[in-house]
Amino acid sequence: MRAVEVTRFGGPEVLTLRESPDPVAGPGQLVVDVAAVDVLFMDARLRAGWGREWFSVEPPYVPGNGVAGTVRSVGSDVDGSWVGRRVLAHTGKNNGMTPVGGYAEQAVAEVSDVEPVPDALGLPEALTLLHDGPTVVLALSSANVRPGERVLVNAASGSLGTLFVPILKAAGAEVVGAARGARKLDFVREWGADDAVDYSTQDWTDRVGTVDVVFDGTGGDIGTAAYGLLRPGGRFLAYGSSAGEFPKTEPPRPGVTVVGILEMGKGVDKRGALTEMLAKAARGEVTPLVGQTFPLDQAKAAHEAIEARQTVGKTLLLT
Repeated sequence: MRAVEVTRFGGPEVLTLRESPDPVAGPGQLVVDVAAVDVLFMDARLRAGWGREWFSVEPPYVPGNGVAGTVRSVGSDVDGSWVGRRVLAHTGKNNGMTPVGGYAEQAVAEVSDVEPVPDALGLPEALTLLHDGPTVVLALSSANVRPGERVLVNAASGSLGTLFVPILKAAGAEVVGAARGARKLDFVREWGADDAVDYSTQDWTDRVGTVDVVFDGTGGDIGTAAYGLLRPGGRFLAYGSSAGEFPKTEPPRPGVTVVGILEMGKGVDKRGALTEMLAKAARGEVTPLVGQTFPLDQAKAAHEAIEARQTVGKTLLLT
């Protein structure tokens, strides 16, 4: 099979397509014929050498830990009825904590990390929900957004933002989407936001004004500035750091609740959250957005596009 390897830490040029032995399913595992691979901003950061204190990743390795495809084979102790089923799968090692193994034509996953895809849903569309679907459910359960509240969604043109914006609108919120550049702002408005603001401008917070809830996937100075816009009783949901670091929320603001990614959705079943989002997408209640796709052998171009902030919605590799 073909697989993409990170040959050394560095820029997108270190992504190399190579021939690798076909994987074999061990106990409790199955092998997936991969149709689509989820490309995350974190993949690019890990490739560049970030996060080595948290993730035990050393080159050479195959990046990525989210795929969609059809089960090819199973381990000796796995129910054979899985073969031929359309699935989503996390491929990471150590219970998914080491995000590797996805950028390949075949991938191994623990059967406990596999989710069937509803017949009414395409594999690429389903894959947009593998990582983001549970995050949306967990964040919304913590935010408790009420009709009429003013909500700011940072990175509103990204894969999570394009899920949050229409769901929040349907819940009766007034939604302001923040993104970078005219193209993305137009997209955010088309996707349903009441207003769109460019957070690369100096006066962007003045344009937004005060808000009741912030959904922040950017972190850094942008997330910190958004935190300052919250009214008393406001909620700040921090689930990402694409700017390079998490926002500064200290000292705490009186009457404002901060919920980090590890605290979101306490008591909510993450696996059940994914199943819920897939079912909603199959019924047409949620619209997954595949913004751009690249062939597997163009993983370098996919990383370049993500790092240049040129993408909207979800970015996928197709085999």
